[in-house]
Amino acid sequence: MKALGFPKAHRLLRPADYSKVFNDVQLKVSHRNFLILATPNPFGHARIGLVFSKKHLKLAVQRNRVKRQVRETFRRQRELPAVDIVILGRQGLADLDNASLQAILNELWRRLRKKYRQSSPPEAAESQPAGRGTG
Repeated sequence: MKALGFPKAHRLLRPADYSKVFNDVQLKVSHRNFLILATPNPFGHARIGLVFSKKHLKLAVQRNRVKRQVRETFRRQRELPAVDIVILGRQGLADLDNASLQAILNELWRRLRKKYRQSSPPEAAESQPAGRGTG
């Protein structure tokens, strides 16, 4: 069984990590309350960074609660592709309860996986016909 920890290797830690995602967005998943930006990484696993402003979540307790929910849902995702992810918060997050946040985030993770699969098949499709023809 896979450990469900949240080690430093799964976080965007440096400003350069965030800049790479912002400057080279290849996947974008949006929702009324969240925006997810992602770009592939060479690490073999997903990494996440969070951006929640005081403009949308006025109180620190609100920002921290939302961040905890995002981290928890991210930690439980077993099949995320190897991408660097930045999650930005939008207005209305303070009004959502934890169950709603989790449902929204799980749907966003599903959509991110789907978009990743749709954007990457050309390489896989090119290699499959050659493999079938030699067998």
